[in-house]
Amino acid sequence: MTGNHRNTSITRRRALAVTGGTVVAGGLAAVGYRSAFADTTTTTTATATSSTSTGTCMQLMSSVTEGPYYLDGALVRKDITEGKSGVPLTLRLTVVDATDGCTPVPGAAVEIWHCDAWGYYSGYTTANPGGSAPAESEDDSTADDHTYLRGYQIANANGVVKFETIIPGWYTPRTCHIHLKVHTGGEKEDGTYEGGKVNFTGQLFFPDEVAGSVFALEPYSKHSGSYTKLDDDMVYDGSGAAGGLLTLEPAHKKDASRGYKGFLTLGIDPDAENTGAGSGGGTPPSGAPAPSP
Repeated sequence: MTGNHRNTSITRRRALAVTGGTVVAGGLAAVGYRSAFADTTTTTTATATSSTSTGTCMQLMSSVTEGPYYLDGALVRKDITEGKSGVPLTLRLTVVDATDGCTPVPGAAVEIWHCDAWGYYSGYTTANPGGSAPAESEDDSTADDHTYLRGYQIANANGVVKFETIIPGWYTPRTCHIHLKVHTGGEKEDGTYEGGKVNFTGQLFFPDEVAGSVFALEPYSKHSGSYTKLDDDMVYDGSGAAGGLLTLEPAHKKDASRGYKGFLTLGIDPDAENTGAGSGGGTPPSGAPAPSP
């Protein structure tokens, strides 16, 4: 159900610790387990405005966690599946300048990464997705040197990037999500994106009804247990598109296995630099993954 792209190991990878910043909703930060993801760096929460009738656009929240599964040096490519099975997802993201009338930001690099249908991330070997998931060894594309479900795309003249991937699975205690960073000022070099700065670190989310339909299908259904709904997630703030909630269109209204198209406009400040991700205090949660060698 996915593309057949495979790739060898990346030559440069740097695993970052699980200490990013959580989304702050209504000025109240979450506590308990969520505090492990707290960021000590002060960030600014943008004001969301409508893009439907006023010509203005929505700037995304600028304070979300990078999470424990980031690897530096992802490859520039459209198809990031590397043979991973799952419900197909064509992801179309548009990067615009929220400080300049929502004009496109050509050349912006959008980087995404997410787990597979069973909750595993490439490059990590000790993570337990929770519930009862098949062992990684049951899938021949989970070796340490693979980079499945990670990649960059460079925005075209309209600020648009497209990825071919799969709907992510789940892992405790998170809802279904995709991580992303928006970079500007760098350039493609040797198949990766080099230099520049990170303008935004965030996550994309899926409506519960879509996630529920997908998780009932193979291979997702081999991961048994209870997944986290949007309202109970430690990062999603309930603000809809401003908080990263995707608009999804099914390829077939009655058959979720046919796949989906996902859309979101990423309103950023190209002059801003997101320095909080991967920094700050806090202790990783118990059982947090260690990077593969």
